[in-house]
Amino acid sequence: MRKKTVAGLLLGGAALLVSFRSASDNERYFEIAKNLDIFATLFKEVNTYYVDEVTPAKLVKTGIDAMLKSLDPYTNYIPEDDIEDFRTLTTGQYGGIGAVVVKRNGKTIVQAAYEGYPAQKAGLLPGDEILTINGVNVEKKNNADISKLLKGQANSLAKLEVTRYGQEKPIEINITRDKIQVDNVPYYGMLSPEIGYFQLSGFTVDAGKEARVAVSKLKEMGAKKIVFDIRDNPGGLLNEAVNISNIFVDKGLDVVSTKGKVTEWNKTYKALDAPLDTQIPVVIITSNRSASASEIVSGVLQDYDRAVIVGERTFGKGLVQATRPLSYNSQLKVTTAKYYIPSGRCIQEVDYAHRADDGTLGKFPDSLRTAFKTQSGRVVYDGGGVAPDVEVADKEIADISRVLIQKSYLFDFATRYRAEHPSIASAREFKLSDADYQKFVDFLKNKDINYNTDVEKSLTDLTKKAKAEKHYDDVRNELEAIRRKVSTNKSNDLTRFKPEIREMLEQEIVSRYYFQKGSIEASFDDDPNILTAMNVLNDPARYAALLKPGTPEAKTRPEANRKTAGGK
Repeated sequence: MRKKTVAGLLLGGAALLVSFRSASDNERYFEIAKNLDIFATLFKEVNTYYVDEVTPAKLVKTGIDAMLKSLDPYTNYIPEDDIEDFRTLTTGQYGGIGAVVVKRNGKTIVQAAYEGYPAQKAGLLPGDEILTINGVNVEKKNNADISKLLKGQANSLAKLEVTRYGQEKPIEINITRDKIQVDNVPYYGMLSPEIGYFQLSGFTVDAGKEARVAVSKLKEMGAKKIVFDIRDNPGGLLNEAVNISNIFVDKGLDVVSTKGKVTEWNKTYKALDAPLDTQIPVVIITSNRSASASEIVSGVLQDYDRAVIVGERTFGKGLVQATRPLSYNSQLKVTTAKYYIPSGRCIQEVDYAHRADDGTLGKFPDSLRTAFKTQSGRVVYDGGGVAPDVEVADKEIADISRVLIQKSYLFDFATRYRAEHPSIASAREFKLSDADYQKFVDFLKNKDINYNTDVEKSLTDLTKKAKAEKHYDDVRNELEAIRRKVSTNKSNDLTRFKPEIREMLEQEIVSRYYFQKGSIEASFDDDPNILTAMNVLNDPARYAALLKPGTPEAKTRPEANRKTAGGK
């Protein structure tokens, strides 16, 4: 009798739960229908009575974008017109000429031409100004318009009229478009006889294959140690992150798990293939702009004590997106889950689920971060990106250097240099002479290189406060003396920061002869992250110690490098 009563209560409870759930679902569906009806009637009223003409598609997209923005930055509406651009981001493929073109001061300037692609083969050069594309004047066209004019089916023709430094008249360049595949691995090569290096810039289709080929080639070239540069890589396809991790970890090991609202979609991704090398020492270089799939790879290799992480704490994006088809060939990219790496931690930095009353977002405080352990027992933390084992702060450049970059003076001088010098030494050997640097200084004489330093901004604020509090007359002389001193120092900045400016100028010039690969090689001798990575690999005892628990140098504690953590 008692068993029947208990069974009856359990069945009754289950029925009650189903009833509550059904009622709850009905209420939710009613709320959805109600609010969609309100939105539709409101839109009709605005469209009918608003004083100015409204564009329906634009108005609705604005509403959709604002709605999705309240969730997180990664949940986006992709209208039909933007589908091709979205495909390019995920596949790395498009039909075009293989060049980067930007709008600057009303001019359409070729920023770069990819080595081996149609634009470079046809003779288009960085610094060329495009006047027309297939007869269409581009003077008043924006970047998006110009991109559409340059893209097209493979084997179609793009006729460009350009002006070039050193040429009196415009020249015509005919470029046959082709399928452009943006490389995930833009460079691999040797840093020293024993240390190989490869850079990963994306996680589009075949990123895993490209990385595996790069590591194989490096080993054939004699590499006994690897530097894996993943700085500024924004991430991409989840399965490619699994494939790249699998290069260095054993088949069958867990790589990443996803957990979200739709439990049927929850999944643990394992390494499916035989690894390429589970023993070769690896250093991964990260930055505070290494995000998503980049963090999976660096986090996985850290959790399995398979690599030493050098650089900055990563961005902190532990969210997974999926695309869902919508009507009229549009799509929704929606956050569906969080990912968890082998130690069990999620490295998501910003808590999008809980906003303050004013709409601002908060980060997970250090006090609420949970400690996890790597395979060897090293302590690592969740909720704030992947912390480096050896911290190397991002190199701050001088204000004068920033101005030279922003105003494209380095770029423009490199254009002139390329026109006046048919060839230069190899990328690693090229050095700008003092005489050529002086030519650059002379080139800047009639250019606007004014800028305000942080000291000058502080002086301006201090002056305002002193005047407001009636103390300005007391400190006027001191403030003016500091201002004059700063002004004098600024006038000498091209000399004071000559090594830094010359290094950047050398990289820009080298890129005109040896393209992206040359620019990367030219940075090797002055890159503190690469130099630190090489030092770690050249010291086997230090490398081994960094992968063991309790190493003082390790920067995996939550308070480490907080100033560079993600959270945009």
